[in-house]
Amino acid sequence: MDDSPLNQAPASASSTGCSALAAQAQGSILYVTLLSLVAALGGLLFGYDTAVISGAIGFMEAHFQLSPVQTGWAASCTLLGCGLGAWLAGTLSDRWGRKNVLILSAVLFFVSAVGTAAPSNLTQFVTFRIICGLAVGAASITSPMYIAEISPARIRGRMVSVNQFAIVTGMLLVYFANYFIAGLGDPAWNQTTGWRWMFASEAVPAVLLLAFLFFVPETPRFLLAQNRPQEARRILGRVNGPAAAEQEMREITNAIAHEGAALSDLFKPGARKVLLIGIALAVLQQVTGINVFLYYAPDIFKKLGAHSDAALLQTVVVGAVNLLFTIVAIWTVDRLGRKPLMILGSLGMGVCLLAIGLAACLRRTEVWVLLFILGYIASFALSVGPVTWVILSEIFPTRIRGRSMAVATVCLWTANFVVSQTFPMMDHNPWLLAWFHHGFPFFLYAAFCVMIIALVWRWVPETKGQSLERIEDYWLQEGLRHQPE
Repeated sequence: MDDSPLNQAPASASSTGCSALAAQAQGSILYVTLLSLVAALGGLLFGYDTAVISGAIGFMEAHFQLSPVQTGWAASCTLLGCGLGAWLAGTLSDRWGRKNVLILSAVLFFVSAVGTAAPSNLTQFVTFRIICGLAVGAASITSPMYIAEISPARIRGRMVSVNQFAIVTGMLLVYFANYFIAGLGDPAWNQTTGWRWMFASEAVPAVLLLAFLFFVPETPRFLLAQNRPQEARRILGRVNGPAAAEQEMREITNAIAHEGAALSDLFKPGARKVLLIGIALAVLQQVTGINVFLYYAPDIFKKLGAHSDAALLQTVVVGAVNLLFTIVAIWTVDRLGRKPLMILGSLGMGVCLLAIGLAACLRRTEVWVLLFILGYIASFALSVGPVTWVILSEIFPTRIRGRSMAVATVCLWTANFVVSQTFPMMDHNPWLLAWFHHGFPFFLYAAFCVMIIALVWRWVPETKGQSLERIEDYWLQEGLRHQPE
């Protein structure tokens, strides 16, 4: 006979027995956490694989004798794959399952790691970096989707935030890896071999993700959509507890029944406005220049007077600040609200960008320039970085949320590509160099910070503490208000 507290506790059980029963009825937080950490490895690879280029691009530029246009292409080609991967991930995950798409992403991560470590020319390198982009784009959609669908509502926000934390952790890890690898040899060795080891190091987290995924289940939501209720009930029982599993199954089934929207639904009154706001937020998050610092940081520090090893070490500091202030954002976004963080963060970014641009124009290399770069990173990590994703996950009505998120995410990756491609071109343009030295890009990115402030102040509603249903009703009323009579 089973002597567990669940089977033994009578109605008059002791307080200890009642506590054990209640804990078991709520499911296993440890189980949910472990599943979320496995899925978050996709986010870690997202950060690792997009930021690895920062340590390698300078050595590759010398090895392949790249022009500014080719340098930008080598750094940004991944982002074309990201856009396509993000667009396909929604359809594939609905057809194959969230787990299987993550497995596919892990395989692509590994293939790209091997391929980018051994190219003989730029074309081969670009081919495998685009494959890497497909994996990053798929993971950027599927990892948070898996975590959201496997987590009970009471801790879903914290669990999904683990993915954002994993992304910036991956960036910090690869900055350390790049610094360590570069220190193994002299500049000549790094130009021929060192950068190859930087890309090869991606294989380690890719193998870990692939191995761990074989031990996690599919999400209950996908299982119910595929008419597999017994499997869904078993997983929900472990996640939410047996008592809540049946209610959760009914809610998921009801939600699935009301999903599905035609492309034309995105352009109806109310939906059209929120879609345009979402696209604007996604694009502005990128055109404020964050990935210039994440992808080209060592090169920027060298232009400001640092040696190669010091530039890579300063990039590690950038990653640490990014990680620290992302944690602060996760802790404050539900306390201070979305709009205050976005406005104050964008203001801080704009001020720091103006200072960096001015320093570049005046050819100043004092330590305060590094402080303004770190101030920019801190402001972004506290606001525009994570909070943009929070707003995008909240503002779209339920019926069009999937398609709207896909459109906004593709626009985000496209903007990322444009910024990453054009930065070396602007930074080496003779006319701009004559007038601004290396400062023009930073003045341009500062102007976009002003646009974020204006957009959020005027058009983005505060969603802190609001249910998704109330937010959806807000946009419905907006659509009715602007319909012609």
